Amino acid sequence: MDLLLPGTAEGLAEALAGYRLDLLVVYGFNWKLPASVLGTPQFGVVNVHSSLLPRYRGPAPVLWAIRNGDAEIGLTVHRMDEHFDTGAILAQRGGVPLDEDVTPQGLWKRIRPVLGDVLMAALDKVARGAPGVPQGEAGASYAGFMEPEFSVVDWSRTSAEVHNQVRMFRFMGPGHAPVARVGDRWLKVLRTRMQPAEGIRVECADGPIWIVESALAQPPATRS
Repeated sequence: MDLLLPGTAEGLAEALAGYRLDLLVVYGFNWKLPASVLGTPQFGVVNVHSSLLPRYRGPAPVLWAIRNGDAEIGLTVHRMDEHFDTGAILAQRGGVPLDEDVTPQGLWKRIRPVLGDVLMAALDKVARGAPGVPQGEAGASYAGFMEPEFSVVDWSRTSAEVHNQVRMFRFMGPGHAPVARVGDRWLKVLRTRMQPAEGIRVECADGPIWIVESALAQPPATRS
């Protein structure tokens, strides 16, 4: 297998030109591809996106689904255009559960069989020349990277919002956790529970939450 390491999107177009591609399939690639790349394969470029488009367009759909407390996510295969995740939909399927303690490894086990089915359905439509179904704007949203302020817990939010904030950072992997002031200490909040549990009880806007795993942290840097 050839390994391509282009430094720019235009460089990618030049690198791919010699392969005489029929179709390019993209998954988890966060560059916005220019027309020079989109026009290289004979049948265009399709992208696999981890949401039911048009909801959660952008680079972080799973993070936003966890942040918002969604019970599940979906997968969409769509034709790529020069904007983020706005191309015509070829196939999509929902019903991929988000566990309470969701991890990338656990989620991938749930995604993998769905991915195979949805991608095969999309490729069949590409082979038949189907253009796909244009996306509407009803229900559209953008799932960008988290704002810097979201790395600090705000106890004036609801307990569910704080709990999902902690879940989202935990999903990102070891070393990722929001910080919070609890009494006279700053803590990295690693795990919380919304039901009574052994740990530190803290009051949120609508009731208590329990910090069941934490570590000492430095106060967040102040902005001038």
